[in-house]
Amino acid sequence: MNRYPLWKYVTIVVALIIATLYTLPNFFGEAPAVQVSAGKATVRVDAATVTRVEAALAAQNITPAAVQFDGQSVKVRFDSTDTQIQARDAIDHALNPDRTDPTHIVALNLLPRTPSWLQAIHAKPMYLGLDLRGGVHFLLQVDMPGALDKRAEVIASDLRGALRDKNIRHGGIRREGQAVELRFRDAAAQTAASDLLRAQFPDLIATEAAEGTEFKLTARLRPEAARRIQEQALKQNITTLHNRINELGVAEPVIQQQGLDRIVVQLPGVQDTAKAKDILGRTATLEVRMVDESAEGQSAERGNGPVPFGSERYLDRNGQAVITKREVLLTGENLTDAQAGFDSQTQEAAVHLTLDAKGARIFRDVTRENVGKRMAILL
Repeated sequence: MNRYPLWKYVTIVVALIIATLYTLPNFFGEAPAVQVSAGKATVRVDAATVTRVEAALAAQNITPAAVQFDGQSVKVRFDSTDTQIQARDAIDHALNPDRTDPTHIVALNLLPRTPSWLQAIHAKPMYLGLDLRGGVHFLLQVDMPGALDKRAEVIASDLRGALRDKNIRHGGIRREGQAVELRFRDAAAQTAASDLLRAQFPDLIATEAAEGTEFKLTARLRPEAARRIQEQALKQNITTLHNRINELGVAEPVIQQQGLDRIVVQLPGVQDTAKAKDILGRTATLEVRMVDESAEGQSAERGNGPVPFGSERYLDRNGQAVITKREVLLTGENLTDAQAGFDSQTQEAAVHLTLDAKGARIFRDVTRENVGKRMAILL
């Protein structure tokens, strides 16, 4: 008869107990739930949102199994899917009175029924894929020609500014597909422009030609530069999809590149297919406006008076009112790049924005004329 030391038997028993303990969450199943998250960057989900959700459910005589606030979203559990759908409609009506401008995202979800004592030891159920759990599968295609066309428009605008700064006269600049065509009246100006392109625009290939009495210069992106733009567009779309999927509260989503211009998105367990499609496909907007610093604007900002004519009221991330002028100075069309980084002076987290030539000129003029005044970025 084989005999082993006692510590080996104890190790096996302890391993079996731990394995069984962390397997238990898989036997409790999932509960239908409604998840509430912010629909705008200026909207905060906090304890007040929980109170509004509970009041909306109480008004419809709906009793939730549990209400949970995790700091970023409110999750309400129910005992049946019928109650879940009724609660979704009640909460959506209470939080989004204006259907054309929703401030909160109210989506159906499935949450594990793991008891609190198992959650305390970080025991979680095994997340299943689409084949075992169901959900939605999206195949998205990135508009690569659109990204290159946009880059060509930026290049054309930058070339106008560069030629003007160097006092090089031209007979017109226009975009032909993904190429930029420059026309000149003499060969000297064509040569000077060609030298300028080589010095300041290394990503471009310039081709010189003569047409009658005019001289033409055609600039195109180098193949490696075009690939960088396409790769950057793909990465930005994947990052944006990650941020939007977080609003749905999906555990372990699959977001991966397929081919050169496609992105596969798999969301296991998502019930509200229409809401998922709406969130993933919505268009992001960005506007830059000046803050109304007039006496009437400051009074309205403090809540002591009405919003002045020609201005609008918004809330910042902290819930504080900000009165901005309606005139839009810049939009996302003027933005060519945005990267997360740190401020060089304060070392605080910052977002570095790159504007095209037109946007840069507008930004330069506006900031020069409004030193010491506030500027608002609306998302």
